[in-house]
Amino acid sequence: MEPTTLRHTFPKEERLCSRKLIDALFGQGAVLAFFPFRLSWMYTALPSDVPVQVVIGVSKRRFKHAVLRNRLKRLIREAYRHHKHELFADLLKRDKQLAMMFIYTGKADISYVDLELKMVELLSRLKEHLAKIE
Repeated sequence: MEPTTLRHTFPKEERLCSRKLIDALFGQGAVLAFFPFRLSWMYTALPSDVPVQVVIGVSKRRFKHAVLRNRLKRLIREAYRHHKHELFADLLKRDKQLAMMFIYTGKADISYVDLELKMVELLSRLKEHLAKIE
């Protein structure tokens, strides 16, 4: 995909729905922690041809009201959607596929601006980490 035609979308194919892959992320996935996120990831063969599939989780114990949990998940999805292209380009270049799980570990609600800054930093740390292991 050319940089001029990049669309900031998050289609169904990029959502991780496989229970087996999610369980494998918890069991065998590598962890990268950067407050307020905990990112579990692993290289794997995905059922579709996208480079990354993502699942987002927010603790029901910390956020009792579904409205707050859903709002945080929506903000995380939005921040990821806007900044995923560099990671995609890197993985397409290496011909790899990645399964990821973002878990929000913060104890309080956060503004979108702060969340987006944290997401950018987390994705750049992930890219650096992936470059080191290859």
